[in-house]
Amino acid sequence: MKTSAVELNPNRLVQYLKKPASEFTKDDIIKYIKENGIKMLNFRYIGGDGRLKTLNFVIRNEEHLDAVLSTGERVDGSSLFKYIEADSSDLYVVPKYRTAFMNPFEEIPTLDMLCSYFNKDGNPLASSAENIMKKAHSVLKEQTGYELNAMAELEYYIICNKDQIDTDFPAVDQRGYHEAGPFTKFDQLRKDAMVAIAEAGGVIKYGHSEVGNFTDDKYYYEQNEIEFETTNVEDAADRLLIGKWMLRMLAAQYGVAVSYAPKITVGKAGSGLHIHMKLMKDGKTATVENGGKLTDAAKKAIVGCLDVASAITAFGNRIPTSYLRLVPHQEAPTNICWGDRNRSALIRVPLGWSGDASKMITIANPNYSEELKDHSYKQTYEFRAADGSADIYLLLAGLCVGTRHGLEMDNALDLAKKLYIDVNIFKDEHKDRLAQLEHLPACCHESAQALKNQKDIFVKYGVFTEGMLDGIIANLEAYDDYQLSEKLYGKTEEIRKLVDNYIHVT
Repeated sequence: MKTSAVELNPNRLVQYLKKPASEFTKDDIIKYIKENGIKMLNFRYIGGDGRLKTLNFVIRNEEHLDAVLSTGERVDGSSLFKYIEADSSDLYVVPKYRTAFMNPFEEIPTLDMLCSYFNKDGNPLASSAENIMKKAHSVLKEQTGYELNAMAELEYYIICNKDQIDTDFPAVDQRGYHEAGPFTKFDQLRKDAMVAIAEAGGVIKYGHSEVGNFTDDKYYYEQNEIEFETTNVEDAADRLLIGKWMLRMLAAQYGVAVSYAPKITVGKAGSGLHIHMKLMKDGKTATVENGGKLTDAAKKAIVGCLDVASAITAFGNRIPTSYLRLVPHQEAPTNICWGDRNRSALIRVPLGWSGDASKMITIANPNYSEELKDHSYKQTYEFRAADGSADIYLLLAGLCVGTRHGLEMDNALDLAKKLYIDVNIFKDEHKDRLAQLEHLPACCHESAQALKNQKDIFVKYGVFTEGMLDGIIANLEAYDDYQLSEKLYGKTEEIRKLVDNYIHVT
């Protein structure tokens, strides 16, 4: 690893050990603990509710530390997952060294690591969402030769009492996009979170205030976003989970609440969890070619995700209020289509840095003398339907399945032409084009039916188990929310109660 990369890397372990996190070994972890006065070790893992759990160890001696790092520990699976029975509930949690980070919230010097679940036979837990994501990605590579890089845009609301903010510089309702202080009130919390996440190994692209802000009789609401850089799907999922936990911890320190809920109230901007993807082959982008032109392989991958998009909502839009966000004119998708730079599309190919874009730096800086480089490798495509209720492991697994499905489809390129849009489909003059497109589900019930109808695509190659999909379908159907939006129309108090019920999603 280059010296400059170590010096500028915010992860303390990377700096100290002088190697990338992907190369951390058990001996590295022991060395860091011994030489930095670490007193405690935390194992962290995701429960069935999607939240980060913890198991604390006081480090007794090197033998004890070595044993814990070598074997992991037992946990009660029946208390973590509804589907695991009490008479066979013991599971192992085993640490992933590459995820080690210093816990910034502990007074006692503490090192944290994420863990994977294993069964009584020492094999990865078949029903673990993380394991399913790994299988989905492995199958994608084995069957097609391509890999998937991904990252998330984490949108969230900060909620506080009105008397906690400075009212001399009021925010403008629904005009908060990229606003700065003093008109934003919680940009410092966002920046604190970005630093903490980066020091824990998360690779952040940027952070900013988002569109949504408003005040009601009692509370002030402010929407923000932290966007990550693309990386392998496993790291993308792990770092997002740590980031969500860190934001909640910081919010508690600030005396405010943070919510990843897809909808806070009707008529105000909702929060999504947009997933940017890059198709990769042999360690290089396979998303674009010839200075930024989208490859046929990328178009096939996009179409595959579109073809199973309705079923993917079962992993990415898991609560009734998810579907209060997926409505027209809110920059949230409702129809199955894709387009360039088009926020009315389900999959958007955002503005990239190909062709003449490289010359911009010379115009802004006339004294720029370096050779211009091709930055088209940064190009991504963005799945815009998911929200904070998502199981991030299963969502990425579903997108891996969709990618593989598209690369295997004989008619993918024909569908790519059919599903492409170059207009705002929500404008009246384009209603004929809108009528040609299929709709995303409008409730959990419809999401469940979509997954039922395409179950065979997800169980192919043994990626998902039929039992797991049946369980997901049953959970969605249990909400009994068919035509819920129509039933709630105009019923402000009932909508508020529903939103409050899901304000603290995973």
